[in-house]
Amino acid sequence: MDIVSIPGSRIVEVSRLAFATQDVDFLCFGESDQPSPHVARDALLKAVDSGETRYPDVRGLPDLRHTIADYLTGLHTKPVTESRIQVAASGMAAITIALNTTVSAGQRVVLHSPIWPNIGNAARLRGAVVEEIDLTPTAGFGFRLDLDRLDQMLIGARVFVLNSPNNPTGWTATTDELKAILDIARKRNVWLISDEVYSRLVYDDRPAAPSLLDVAEPDDRVMVCNSFSKAWVMTGWRLGWLVVPEGLRDRISDIVEAIHSGVAPFVQRAGIAAMGDIETVARFRAHCTVGRQLASEALNGLNGVRYTPPPGAFYAFVGVDGLTDSLNLALNLVKRHGVAVAPGVAFGAAGEGNLRICFAQSPDRMARAMIRLRDGLRAELGS
Repeated sequence: MDIVSIPGSRIVEVSRLAFATQDVDFLCFGESDQPSPHVARDALLKAVDSGETRYPDVRGLPDLRHTIADYLTGLHTKPVTESRIQVAASGMAAITIALNTTVSAGQRVVLHSPIWPNIGNAARLRGAVVEEIDLTPTAGFGFRLDLDRLDQMLIGARVFVLNSPNNPTGWTATTDELKAILDIARKRNVWLISDEVYSRLVYDDRPAAPSLLDVAEPDDRVMVCNSFSKAWVMTGWRLGWLVVPEGLRDRISDIVEAIHSGVAPFVQRAGIAAMGDIETVARFRAHCTVGRQLASEALNGLNGVRYTPPPGAFYAFVGVDGLTDSLNLALNLVKRHGVAVAPGVAFGAAGEGNLRICFAQSPDRMARAMIRLRDGLRAELGS
């Protein structure tokens, strides 16, 4: 059949086996087992009961746009005006809108790798030429972005997509690194699309990770994408937003109209309520801190395993000595040991040799799953 195709998800391959297998602990998806905020649910039901079920303003409800702008202004160094806010049907939709706004067929899009595969696939669907710059491992199994190499790769490129805090590694760019990346993009006349969905999930007592919103000017060629999915525990609600250059929002909303024609108003009301509940993010970050610690304790001292607790996001990215087929190992962990993790190769060639574990789970589930994973790795690695 003559249809467009893109590379299939290796995470889905693992999850399908896990769904077909009894008694499996799921650590392969990028979501928590915690409930969404009660205030979001209550606001949604109230909006439905009130008849807010018609087509909304494609830019987003004014109340939500102002709420997001006020939230970002309070969180970051530079103010963000409502006129730069575009509501989207999820963080992935926000990235897709940004790519559709900036990229034409045949143009180059540069990503750092490992990275969530949907971003590269969205660029490929635009007909873009996708090129990857590998994050460089550092002492202690951390990561860094080689800025000199990035400078050279962005010659003639159209877009650089940044994801910090990063899925799957947890790498988080510093403010100085963001300034350098912005300077390179300005010099090379390249658009920056920044995926910041994990911005509130950092573990050093800061309210948020450094953001391009801290350093970029309103007229820079920068779009910042975010979502309610992670920090507000609202993965299934499909609600996100973009911060776009001043003066371009209405032109970008025309593209939103063509892609998904706006977001259900009752879901937007839920987002307003969730953002107003300032304790939600703090509670969830504390929850992830516990899972991070449980992952670290289980992986500590395990022969053949390299791991450093991440500074951001909610994943343990685990290196396995000598591993050349992370998908096969992940499938065996499901079949033989009852635990599902994401194979590193799902995040690009630079991810091979690793496994990604989502530690945003309840302590009981994490403890049981990590025992299974630890025992499974020992058995599979012969250690």
